[in-house]
Amino acid sequence: MEIMKPGTDKPMTVRLPADLAGQLEKLIQATGRNKSAITVAALREYVEAESWQIQDIEQGIAEADRGEFATDVEVNSFFAKYGG
Repeated sequence: MEIMKPGTDKPMTVRLPADLAGQLEKLIQATGRNKSAITVAALREYVEAESWQIQDIEQGIAEADRGEFATDVEVNSFFAKYGG
């Protein structure tokens, strides 16, 4: 778990739906962690996942721009093997 450093962090205000705020409060009580630590961990995980997906999509677009496509035979072979 990464420790936040005072003076290097930027404050942020977020409005949460009541149900999510309630779940967050339960998590705080159950874990003994503070709201900021839980929120930072959740946001970090989300941003990393989204960044990976965006990078993968950009790589696919670059491959398509270079004309690197599967042939009809390759696609049909894949679906014959794995179904679809």
